[in-house]
Amino acid sequence: MKWIDLPPVWLIGALGLALLQSRLFDAGLGFGGAWADLLGGLLVGGGIVLMLLAFYEFRRFKTTVMPHETPARLVTSGIFKRSRNPIYLADVLILAGFIFRWDAVLSLPLIPLLVWVLEIRFIIPEENRMRRKFRADFARYCQKTRRWL
Repeated sequence: MKWIDLPPVWLIGALGLALLQSRLFDAGLGFGGAWADLLGGLLVGGGIVLMLLAFYEFRRFKTTVMPHETPARLVTSGIFKRSRNPIYLADVLILAGFIFRWDAVLSLPLIPLLVWVLEIRFIIPEENRMRRKFRADFARYCQKTRRWL
C-alpha cells in the first residue's frame, strides 16, 4: 500500500481531476488562447527540467530518491542550491502547466492543495529524518536554501 503514498501518485490524481474538470465541467470558463498554451508548456517543461536536474544530483551522490527513505547523503549542490525540494516544486509546476494547457480554470485550487499534501505527507517527515541524521549540516543548509524557491 506504500506505493500509493508517493508524490507521482498524488500528481497523477490531481492531473486526472484537472483533466476531468476540463472535459466535463468547464462552466464556460477559460484562460484564453495561445498565451495559456505557451505558459502551460513552459511550466511543464520547466518542471521536467527541474526533476531531471534533481535526479542527476541524487544519482551523482548515490543516494535515494524515494521520499519515505532516509538519504545516505545530504545533497546541497546543483539544483539543490536553489531549492531544498526541486522535485516537489517540479510536481507543482507540471500540475499548473497542465491546468493552463487544458483550460481547467476550476482546477486552480488543486495547486495549493497539492502543495499542502506534499508538505504534510513528504517534506516535513523528510526534513525531520534529515534533521536527525545530518544535524548541524542540515540546519546550515536550511538557513541557506529555501524549502520551495
